[in-house]
Order: sequence, then C-alpha cells, then structure tokens
Amino acid sequence: MKRASDLYPTILPLRLEDAGFAVAGATLLEEISLAIPAGRRLIVMGANGAGKSLLLRLCHGLIEPTSGRRIWANGEARPQAQAMVFQRPVLLRRSVAANLAYPLRLRGMGRAACREMAGETLERFGLSALADRPARLLSGGEQQRLALARAWTMRPQILFLDEPTSALDPSATRTIEEMIETFGAEGITIVMSTHNLGQARRLADDVAFLHRGRLIEHGPADMFFEGPDAPEAHAFLAGDLIW
Repeated sequence: MKRASDLYPTILPLRLEDAGFAVAGATLLEEISLAIPAGRRLIVMGANGAGKSLLLRLCHGLIEPTSGRRIWANGEARPQAQAMVFQRPVLLRRSVAANLAYPLRLRGMGRAACREMAGETLERFGLSALADRPARLLSGGEQQRLALARAWTMRPQILFLDEPTSALDPSATRTIEEMIETFGAEGITIVMSTHNLGQARRLADDVAFLHRGRLIEHGPADMFFEGPDAPEAHAFLAGDLIW
C-alpha cells in the first residue's frame, strides 16, 4: 500500500508561528513558534498541565489557534495525510479486524482490498489471534496496538501520539515503542507527547519542552538531554517539581 506522501503532495513541514490558544480568557498555549520537518521523531515533554496534549491537538487540527498561525506546506492539511492516536484509544464497537477494515472502506477501498489490508496489518503487528474479538474488550496494551495499527493502515505522512504508553506496563510499552520505531523507519513523521524520560531518550530525534503553555526548549534530543538552556528544563530532567 502506498504511503500518503506517495499519493498526495507533502503537507510537511508543519509550522506554527506565534500560535496560541485561549479559552474563556485563560491562555493555555502562548506564542509557540516551531517547525516540524518530514521524517523526524519529535517528542513533546513538560510537567502535567504544561500544554502537551493541547499542542498536539492544535497541530492536528482538532482545535484552532486563537492567535498566531498553523501553516502546512502547500497551504493545506489533507485529512488523509495525518492521523492521531490518543492516550485512551477511540475504538469502534466492532471486531478488531473490522476496526481496521471499516476506515479503509470509508476511504473508498473495495471490500476485498479492505479485508486483505486488514489481514496483512493483523499479521504484521501480532494481532491475528485477536481478529474476531470485540475491540473494546481487549486489554489496554492490545487496544493501543490496535489503534496504532489502524493509524498505520492510513499511511499518514505525520502521526500524532498523545502519551500512548502512559497506562501500560513495561512489556506493552516496549511493544508500542517498537511499532513507533517501525513507523519512523518507514518515513512517517512522529510527534509524540510523553512524561517518560527513558522513553524520550529512546525515541526522540528532537525535543520540544513546554512550561506553562510556552515552548521554552526546542532542538536535537542529544543537546537537550546533555544540557538544556532553560532552568525549568534542567529541573525537569533532575526530577524536580516545576510549576
């Protein structure tokens, strides 16, 4: 199956220019400027309440900036070219196989092709034995694997992941990380939030660090972990509480 980058003009890089988001007079994201190039894994970090999930939702288009701009290459964000997986997966009241096949049908793929693609995906990500099981009765780790596999079938150019392993045990976490590494190796750009420092070190090409709704560090992961410029980022890496 072709990638979205093969089917549509690239939507990357994604740029935010002084982007902010406010609700009822409360500013939750403020003056965020960054560029997300193709083919990188950007890990978004920060303390609870820093704005990580909001930033991903704003980038994905679930919320609109109330100030500044979100700019996709060629001026548009084709829905087919991006996907998002949430901390708690959103699954259909259908079987595991149907959760993979149904979105493909909505894209206009024929029934036989949908079944074939769903079968290939189930096998690739170790879900074949669960094909006929109701998706909402799976364990947390299995549900997250299914959600990621479903996103993969869409072959997005960019995939947003909102703390996808926060409620999982170490074994399930490692399985999810392996899937993310596979996606990255296939050229899918990853933007992922996490509070897990070990995970960030394993997966990040770049790091964006938020504090109180502001982006105060953004750059290559090795530079961030060796010695960030912002004192708040230093404190976060040391395990100190920052508010």
